[in-house]
Amino acid sequence: MANQIHPMAVVDPEAKLGDNNIIGPFCVIDKNVIIGNNNKFLNNVTVHFGARIGNGNEFFPGSSISTKPQDLKFQGEETTCEIGDNNSIRENVTISRGTASKGKTVVGNGNLLMENMHVAHDCVIGNGCIIGNSTKFAGEVEVDDFAIISATCLFHQFIRVGSYVMFQGGSRTSQDIPPYVIAGKEPIRYAGVNLIGLRRRGFPNETIEAIHDAYRLIYAKGVLKDGIVEARAKYPDSKEVEYICSFIENSKRGVIR
Repeated sequence: MANQIHPMAVVDPEAKLGDNNIIGPFCVIDKNVIIGNNNKFLNNVTVHFGARIGNGNEFFPGSSISTKPQDLKFQGEETTCEIGDNNSIRENVTISRGTASKGKTVVGNGNLLMENMHVAHDCVIGNGCIIGNSTKFAGEVEVDDFAIISATCLFHQFIRVGSYVMFQGGSRTSQDIPPYVIAGKEPIRYAGVNLIGLRRRGFPNETIEAIHDAYRLIYAKGVLKDGIVEARAKYPDSKEVEYICSFIENSKRGVIR
């Protein structure tokens, strides 16, 4: 089906659009933009230079996609902001494009980015994540699949958040958040395994028990490396335990405890 472009929208002739997109009034689509099929842009959405948008996304009023990075090192290099499929990008969300560091900012598939949240340059957001209102990601934050980040949270640059995390509203972190955990309290720290979230996602009880026991072993040690060795030895065939161990081993900023 043909695209439905409101007469009060502005679409640069160099922009490439797929089929069956709806572009509402006062939207602006810049040049060097590629948009797939079946996307809906409600009124007052701005899609800047370098955006690469997949299929089936919905953009709410005031959202601004592929904005110029808020990074003084940015020298105008040609970079991109890549949005996957079936995302809901709510009112006044801002997503910057990449810098020379990684060249692109990435938002995967099936995410809900709530009102007024910000994704800075070179961030990588996975699939199935829920990011709450007014939460802010600094540059080069990585969020793995199915993480839930509550409202008004602050993330230092270069942070990594593991899969299936539940992160308490109003919190901030300058350390990595390992997978499957609840991160809460003040200052932010490990507050247990995200049992309800894992059950809702269909994790069997024996897998949840292995995850819980792995964290008990790891955090019981004064040196995390010793706990990792013990957890791997006890659960050599668990991909979930291996994910936890490798996540902690590869953390550059350290993990919450």
